[in-house]
Amino acid sequence: FPGPFTDVVTTNLKLRNPSDRKVCFKVKTTAPRRYCVRPNSGIIDPGSSVIVSVMLQPFDYDPNEKSKHKFMVQTTYAPPNISDMEAVWKEAKPDELMDSKLRCVFEMPNENDKMNDIDASKPAPVLNTSKQDGPMPKSHSVSLNDTETRKLVEECKRLQAEIMKLTDENRHLRDEGLRLRKVAHSDKSGSPTALALRDNGSNSLPSLLVVIAAIFIGFFLGKFIL
Repeated sequence: FPGPFTDVVTTNLKLRNPSDRKVCFKVKTTAPRRYCVRPNSGIIDPGSSVIVSVMLQPFDYDPNEKSKHKFMVQTTYAPPNISDMEAVWKEAKPDELMDSKLRCVFEMPNENDKMNDIDASKPAPVLNTSKQDGPMPKSHSVSLNDTETRKLVEECKRLQAEIMKLTDENRHLRDEGLRLRKVAHSDKSGSPTALALRDNGSNSLPSLLVVIAAIFIGFFLGKFIL
């Protein structure tokens, strides 16, 4: 299972029946609360394959802790006219059961890169090739969504800071306009034309800042929706 383990990590297990008889299978684990297996049991027709998705639930990874989690794939030949799968396993004799054991390995991304460099010339394992037959793991899309969400949150914070800055500047300009209007009224030597120009200049600046703030908000909302 490749890390990080902040989201669900899915690994596909391919089970193939090379015999000429139907085979019943069951997947067991030593840590049932840590994993979700779909399907965890079933029947494989002769010469057919089944993809089993093993989903590791999120947890706090400790590189110093050795993994003791194991899986066991138990199989037996299917009797004719199967009606109850539970009865098949209960009535199966020990010498009729076959099993394969697997040990779980947790790897962080830097460890995966080293393994890929070493095994670049080796053929791909069966578990990797089975991904073409089964559904793609969801962990990659979830990680991308999380990364995109973090970018949008950072962009939102930046735009909010810009809006607050523009609001403060707008308030400052409004106060400055009021002060200029008071000065203009108290200035007897000032002409009506000059007073009108001051009023228009002070009113146009807040309107321009409001337009700029609206453009920032529209840009953020459009990027978030897309």
